[in-house]
Amino acid sequence: MLTEADRLALAEWLRVAERDRKPIPPLTEEWPDLTAADAYAIQLVNIGRRDSAVVGHKVGLSSAAMQQMMGVDEPDYGHLLADMQLSETDPVDAARYCYPRVEIEVAFLLGADLPGEGCTEEDVLAATEWFAPSIELIDSRIADWKIGLADTIADNASSAGFVIGAGRVRPTDIDPRGIDAVLFRDGEPVVGGRSDAVLGNPVTAVAWLARTVAGFGVRLRAGHLVLPGACARAVDVQPGSSYRAAFTGLGEVRLSFRADAHPTGTEAAR
Repeated sequence: MLTEADRLALAEWLRVAERDRKPIPPLTEEWPDLTAADAYAIQLVNIGRRDSAVVGHKVGLSSAAMQQMMGVDEPDYGHLLADMQLSETDPVDAARYCYPRVEIEVAFLLGADLPGEGCTEEDVLAATEWFAPSIELIDSRIADWKIGLADTIADNASSAGFVIGAGRVRPTDIDPRGIDAVLFRDGEPVVGGRSDAVLGNPVTAVAWLARTVAGFGVRLRAGHLVLPGACARAVDVQPGSSYRAAFTGLGEVRLSFRADAHPTGTEAAR
């Protein structure tokens, strides 16, 4: 187990990497026995340092496509903060990030608190007020996305930003397992998938998240947004491009990037 001083030092290393847009080697190279519990403690240190309210949580790496892409075999989890919320109309400066990628997800908007330990899929459906279309912007402060599970958990599950479309559908009005989604870049389809790519049912991912974070004293609350994981593999951001995600029964959501900047690590990652 890491000491508290170790956790604080690793958290600071990640914080500076994000601030300066200078990726660092995997934490697990220096600390090969870094556990998920240690990693989550590191994540919480940096969340506590941020001057921004927690507005939700995310599950990452919950589809087979993303696990294969990143070389891990189980999901991870992170916090969503108010300053991560992006606009459908204002282009994003890709130079704010190291290796930005976008993912398409069915967002859950909670109308009631979820239980922690013992949370079921029925609990999730009862507490969810709306489903909505979303694009998540992910990024890694770990060089070249060479992450293990503990690396990405410590790095707030590679969270960077999110945008939610205007569509709202109640859980009783749609099958959360059968929502088809396609991501378009500059009008051309680049990747597609279906919501059941997320652990067979994105509701399952949200229940797993509620149970998992409860062990760290964290609860999913009314008013929170939950992103359960991507319907398909992540796509590298190209500065100057516009992205549109279309979800059957949910509507669309858009995200665009300025043309006059280049993310720190995109070229190195290719």
